[in-house]
Amino acid sequence: MIRPASAADAEALAALWNPWIRDTAITFNADEKSAADLAAMIASRPCFVVWVNNGLQGFATYSQFRGGIGYATCMEHTVILSPEARGRGIGRALLAAVEAHARAAGAHQMIAGVSGENPQGRAFHAAMGYQQIALVREAGFKFGRFMDLVLMQKFLS
Repeated sequence: MIRPASAADAEALAALWNPWIRDTAITFNADEKSAADLAAMIASRPCFVVWVNNGLQGFATYSQFRGGIGYATCMEHTVILSPEARGRGIGRALLAAVEAHARAAGAHQMIAGVSGENPQGRAFHAAMGYQQIALVREAGFKFGRFMDLVLMQKFLS
């Protein structure tokens, strides 16, 4: 079900991710991603996908939380699901795969940066063992307003 992403997934991934970017406050990013952008990301870090019945249902990736050697064991992840995949366990499976991969690579912890306007995202992460560690007020700006960023943490080792 879950497999490593490849450049061949990039176009479908753009179609999956861009509506979340364009239409929601789940991400503060307002710039849509091209297939070329996503192919480059897939080539540069661990990425995983779930396809069901020839449709991309979910994607997950992770990378170092902040630059520099001092943060080398602190990771941050992204999980993107199709609307129809929500509530079916696909997000849980993708996040578990990301955590297992990061743990095997020596990561000590995983950070989730969740929009303050995404209560479902906070509930999902809490159910996966993440604890809120910070609220960064008005960290993001999108749709003409400031939005809070909730940081959640889970220790992997």
